[in-house]
Amino acid sequence: MAETSAPTTAGPGTTTDGTTTTDAATTVDPSVTEAPEPRATSNRSTTPGSDTFRDYIASSWAEREDTLPPAREQASFAARRRARVSEAHPGKRLIVPSGAPKQRSNDTDYPYRAHSAFSYLTGWGSDSEPGAFLVFEPAGETGHEVTLYFRERAGRDSDEFYANPEIGEFWIGARPSLAQVSSDLGIPARGISDFDAVVFDDDTLVVREAAPELPAGAHEPADADFERFLSEQRLVKDAYELEQMRLAVAATARGFDDVIADFRRSSAAPRGERLVEGVFNTRARLDGNTVGYDTIAASGPHACILHWTRNDGPVLPGDLILIDAGVELDSYYTADITRTIPVDGRFTDVQRRVYEAVREAADAAFAIVKPGIRFREIHQTAMAVIARRTAEWGLLPVSAEEAMEPENQQHRRYMVHGTSHHLGIDVHDCAKARRELYLDGVLEEGMVFTIEPGLYFQPDDLTVPAEMRGIGVRIEDDIVVTADGAENLSAGIPRTADEVEEWYARLNA
Repeated sequence: MAETSAPTTAGPGTTTDGTTTTDAATTVDPSVTEAPEPRATSNRSTTPGSDTFRDYIASSWAEREDTLPPAREQASFAARRRARVSEAHPGKRLIVPSGAPKQRSNDTDYPYRAHSAFSYLTGWGSDSEPGAFLVFEPAGETGHEVTLYFRERAGRDSDEFYANPEIGEFWIGARPSLAQVSSDLGIPARGISDFDAVVFDDDTLVVREAAPELPAGAHEPADADFERFLSEQRLVKDAYELEQMRLAVAATARGFDDVIADFRRSSAAPRGERLVEGVFNTRARLDGNTVGYDTIAASGPHACILHWTRNDGPVLPGDLILIDAGVELDSYYTADITRTIPVDGRFTDVQRRVYEAVREAADAAFAIVKPGIRFREIHQTAMAVIARRTAEWGLLPVSAEEAMEPENQQHRRYMVHGTSHHLGIDVHDCAKARRELYLDGVLEEGMVFTIEPGLYFQPDDLTVPAEMRGIGVRIEDDIVVTADGAENLSAGIPRTADEVEEWYARLNA
């Protein structure tokens, strides 16, 4: 900790009495660490406020058994990640917030999810405490002392225990002690009030998108560089991450099985897409934390809408349904898989032709993956197939070779999205990485990404034959780069048209 700090401030450069200050260092606004006031309850609360009630509800509780858990599996991996962060930022104070809950409506919040950088560096996933901070305090010439600050549970002699529905254990269940979390994660832990003394100066870097309320200053451009570093650090997955990806894919495969086995019910409902979404999301809650992103259940012409998440249409026999879904585990690692399936179990000739063209593009892209190629080559390879097939079908005004020229790209009318994105603790992982390390980056062993070409023939697109209009197909798999090639983590989920038909028949026998 720094030896001195400026007065507590209400914001950057402003003291609590409203006067301005030119001090280079500030401390955090205490409102960041004060217990939140319950929202929208004063006009309907019936909680007694008498001293008699307070004394009674605080009495006669059994002693807590604060057994210290062993360090969780990912703790050692997170420690190595922190060591790399420390080594790359000598002399800098680093603050990685978990983030606050996000309001959904009035006094209700969206389900809480900690910031990915925080989870990556702590190993804390779905059990993260909101409003926590991981702080790297410079120690010595190159190292850091790392401390986790969070709001410890209140004692049962506190109003918070029973009267605060946002953090009180009577309302949300048991919460951990400092000692339990420290033992669990292998990180020294302190109470959230101690975070008030952390200094914010030009040597302090913050993952600002996770806590925009923290003091800001001239170092904000450096904050962006820090966030970029943390994003790029995740480009190559460690052994723990790869195992989590395999587990997420396996859970997602079970979710697809559930959906196909329920197609008869989905087909009978006016908004059958909602049933498809709900069945998959049930699996995600059973086998993981939740879904890694909003499930796309796009039947018929909705499959031509790339991010169709309204999911309020029918699931009609004779149509294809495009399902883009992934289970997020409690560690936050998520799969991202798409399969396009005939609602009645059989492809028409036209549907099969489009489907197999997309699979050909996916297979061609996968075949080139190995360490040393550039990420962008995956997309270029898939697009060569898409251009060739759409040219053969007479959809392009030029040849496939001409369409592939950068100044042309007519084939992209039928596939405007990219073929691949990195995948991991975020569905679009490493999103802040520099272009030269992402799209123009060289593949390394341990990188995980999707391959997901598609063809989307809009129902009102006059450049395609009538029999193709309204057909949308995407096939998406999760890929890991190996020492001498690649592995398709989701290869066990049927991919070819024949396999998909057999899959449907087996689950609907």
